[in-house]
Amino acid sequence: MLSRLTRPKAVAVCAVPVVALLATAVFAPLPFSVAQPGLTANVLGENKGVPVITISGAPVRDTSGQLRMTTIEATGPDANVSLGDVLGGWFATDRAVMPRDSVYPSGNSVEEIERHNADEMKKSQDTATEAALSYLHEKDDVKVTLKLADVGGPSAGLLFSLGIVDKLDGDGSGGDLTGGRNIAGTGTIDADGKVGAVGGVSLKTQAARRDGATVFLVPKAECSEAKAELPEGLRLIPVTSLAGAVDALVALDAGKGGVPGC
Repeated sequence: MLSRLTRPKAVAVCAVPVVALLATAVFAPLPFSVAQPGLTANVLGENKGVPVITISGAPVRDTSGQLRMTTIEATGPDANVSLGDVLGGWFATDRAVMPRDSVYPSGNSVEEIERHNADEMKKSQDTATEAALSYLHEKDDVKVTLKLADVGGPSAGLLFSLGIVDKLDGDGSGGDLTGGRNIAGTGTIDADGKVGAVGGVSLKTQAARRDGATVFLVPKAECSEAKAELPEGLRLIPVTSLAGAVDALVALDAGKGGVPGC
């Protein structure tokens, strides 16, 4: 059939399905999420009028400075992400394109995902408490309650643990663990105090600097990602454990060296 058409007509006929395919590719939903810097919260203070950390059964210190946990904000699990969204996020420094399954559990409903994230946060809080009290050799009668609204997942574990340590023991010599600084960070934590990687670090550093942080605690395995889009004025400190993070902050305040860097 095409052999009987003039060249322009043949090209036009062939172009129709190509244009249709391109239009489908541009507007069809893709299995990605587009993320951007999210909220940060000072775990030493209040969130929505409620203390993030409440401790009973032991003397609690008044603290200065801030320990800010950081988040990313991603398109919802039921959002339609198009090729245009992906391309736009790919070339933007304040956004990142991530496989949907790396942000949300695969195959679950929105309600199930929200419950999963809430469960992960609760487990993270329990583990962070266990790690901090173990590090301080505190007794079982010390009770810690952690509350942080509208945040899910396990990535605030390190900052929760540091907040508990600061409120109970500070730097171990009567001073604040923060040294009065605005310190941010991210990282999961297990009961033994080991810090784990989390993802989205380059976006979290931007959120931290936006909210006034000058120091960022990053899981050591994610140093390269953190350095890729590092905001000016933000110092990276790699950590692998709760004890190492405490030591690094004490060394930072002392100003005598010994602070690791990426």
